[in-house]
Amino acid sequence: MRSIIRKTFLALGVLITVHSAATHTPTNTHTHQEIPAYAKWGKIAIKETQSKYPNANIIDYLHEGRESKEDSTIEKFKLWLKDGNNEFGVFVRIKYTTKTEKLVSIEFQESSR
Repeated sequence: MRSIIRKTFLALGVLITVHSAATHTPTNTHTHQEIPAYAKWGKIAIKETQSKYPNANIIDYLHEGRESKEDSTIEKFKLWLKDGNNEFGVFVRIKYTTKTEKLVSIEFQESSR
């Protein structure tokens, strides 16, 4: 499972790097790397988790999917943190208004797995 999470985290990092480079450097290639729709929310999940757990390092990241209900969407993430010798998971649920992408709430739930 951790291998999958690491691969997802690395893929997200590569896509963000590719996008950043593509927006700042002109290129003659016709390839297009699409940034996942959840990337914006992933950055928020990471930032808010770092804020909530300032002494821990985020060592893994997984986008678990999204749920749409009526006019809102919930992006679901699992982050794996290490604080000293303690490793633990944090489920992060980010709810936002689908049309406006206005943040409604962020929920955290710790997990030992």
